[in-house]
Amino acid sequence: MAVINTSPDSFSGDGIADDPARVLDLAQQLIEHGADIIDVGGESTRPGAAPVAPDEQIRRAVPAIEILAGSVDVALSIDTTSSQVAAAALSAGASIVNDTSGTLADPDIAAVAASYRATFVAMHNQRDVPATRPANNDVIDLIVSGLSVGLTRLSDAGVDDVIIDPGFGFGWTLEQNLELLRRLAELHVLGLPILIGTSRKGSIGKILRDRSVEDRLWGTAATVAQSITAGTDIVRVHDVAAMADVARVVDAIVRRSTAR
Repeated sequence: MAVINTSPDSFSGDGIADDPARVLDLAQQLIEHGADIIDVGGESTRPGAAPVAPDEQIRRAVPAIEILAGSVDVALSIDTTSSQVAAAALSAGASIVNDTSGTLADPDIAAVAASYRATFVAMHNQRDVPATRPANNDVIDLIVSGLSVGLTRLSDAGVDDVIIDPGFGFGWTLEQNLELLRRLAELHVLGLPILIGTSRKGSIGKILRDRSVEDRLWGTAATVAQSITAGTDIVRVHDVAAMADVARVVDAIVRRSTAR
């Protein structure tokens, strides 16, 4: 999964802001480098980012999706927690909703996804955990518990194709992020495909002695390799060409796959 940010304040500094005309060239480059999914977002999810109203998210992201929907053959995803934005993006040609709140921010998003028969990525966000949580503070228990409300809501709404994301970098300490990666395979208990987004995140920078966002390529590669080894199905990345190489080699080792 490659990232196209239409927000001006993307944490990784790669937002295209109000220039949707650039989106097709960028998407074609990402696909050439190995992207299977393009994830388009109009609101930064970096720590401390100001919320963006649904109308503004639609103004930023939906034109990009409209351009891509008629021009590329890969799946398109909308990165939003808003049912209104999800509906507009799915109507424009997206087929995946990537919700960093796992339906908790806007419960209506589950029904919207169901009405379009969309795939739904439900992420656990430790920044805003549910009122009921495991007392033991075990990372895997926290993720499973945090996802439970959203997964039930999606099932009740009739969403059949669900992917889980443990929320690396969303409210965890450095040690918790590392434990999450170490124990990632335990999330297979939920019986659902796993997506993870470690790309360029702060924990990688801390491990590398406060390395800048632009200089976290090899640290990201290590997390991608570990994630795939643990059975992760989708990795959300910024540096597609390099991470596609990592994915192909790890797949060849772990899954005995040399496809693509």
